[in-house]
Amino acid sequence: MNTPRIFRHIIIAVLLGGSFAAVRLSADTVETKNGAHLVGKITKIADGTVYLQTDYAGDIAIKQSEVAGFATDTPVAVRLASGTRLDGQVTPAPNGGLQIAGADGTLTTDVGRVAASWEAGQDDPAMVALRRHWTYEASVDVEGKSGNHDALGTDASFRAVLKTPQDELQFYSEYNRQVTDHQKSADQFKAGTDYAAHFSERNSWYVRDEGGFDRVKDIIFYDIAAAGFGYDFIKQPKHTLTGRAGLSYRYDNYKNPATTDVNSLGADFELNHEWIFRISRLVNQLTYVPAFENFNNYVITHESFYEIPLANPAWKLRLGFSNDYNSKPGPGVKKLDTTYFTRLLLDWQ
Repeated sequence: MNTPRIFRHIIIAVLLGGSFAAVRLSADTVETKNGAHLVGKITKIADGTVYLQTDYAGDIAIKQSEVAGFATDTPVAVRLASGTRLDGQVTPAPNGGLQIAGADGTLTTDVGRVAASWEAGQDDPAMVALRRHWTYEASVDVEGKSGNHDALGTDASFRAVLKTPQDELQFYSEYNRQVTDHQKSADQFKAGTDYAAHFSERNSWYVRDEGGFDRVKDIIFYDIAAAGFGYDFIKQPKHTLTGRAGLSYRYDNYKNPATTDVNSLGADFELNHEWIFRISRLVNQLTYVPAFENFNNYVITHESFYEIPLANPAWKLRLGFSNDYNSKPGPGVKKLDTTYFTRLLLDWQ
């Protein structure tokens, strides 16, 4: 028997086993107040939630109020409720709580004082969110049909948005033209701007203006300007519902002299809803503008759409419908127009 060789194999096996054990143990851990021990990778701490990425259960979101302690195997950035930031490895403190060992020293705290955590060396996400930056989107929709009926439709739109948590500025435009059996069924253009700013957590003020034409409805030019106040009924990072109420000025100039132009002050009521899911979003918008000189003369606009990303996330598919209702249209013009659409959308920053 070759004893030295056996010992050599045993030593190698022990070393390899120790190495594999070290790899398995090299992970972040989260200890909950009910005694659970969770192992994975802490991707971030934000809004009172600890996000843990695991091999056995995917991504887990744990309420920070239910966390007794956590530890990381590599340095992370930690911001405390006081505003202090430290980049370092997090380990349990000898007398309870957390210990963050950074280049400038070691800080002892507890889970309740941790306001946020993210990848070490990166900018604070809260500061990044406050920076103003433009986002853009452009869409196009071309449809054709031949046979019993010939039809060709085009729709193109563009939107630019400058947004922070406190305010939002939008510029937008859209042109829609539809021809069915050589007769125009839609010939509409609109362009507008919208600005809203919060002066408290849920309260805001806004101004907006939209103008354009609708040749099928015999409108040479229209303009609606409005200003007022808004309130966030739902205000969550991925789910918002905002109501608006204010004053408006509406002007409709008709080509047909038999149709009376609209030139009146009025009210402005709006509902804006957005719900962002994991990879998609749902948007609903409703506006009601009655004229003071005749409350039976009003316009209602509505749009709802569901948006999903394609293989390249910059490209999206938008499915939805819109309604345009005018209670006092010109002679021979229907009050309600409904449009169903499927649009290819490109967005960028």
